[in-house]
Amino acid sequence: MKIAQKYSHLNGEEYLIVHHKKLYDEIESIIKNIDADEFVNKKSKEKTMKGKMLYSPVNLNKEFDKKVQCKGLA
Repeated sequence: MKIAQKYSHLNGEEYLIVHHKKLYDEIESIIKNIDADEFVNKKSKEKTMKGKMLYSPVNLNKEFDKKVQCKGLA
């Protein structure tokens, strides 16, 4: 998965980069090592996109949590 956009609430990203660079790098690494194409398994029920395959946010979050647990960051 790639990081397309960032939002740094109260300069949280900058704080991590300055004070916890190793942790920030590990989080970035985890995100980049997730293959998002594996999680295109949710079929849209919306009227305008009926039947279109979408990313499953629930499954993506579970995968992210699993990888964070393996790294011991949680």
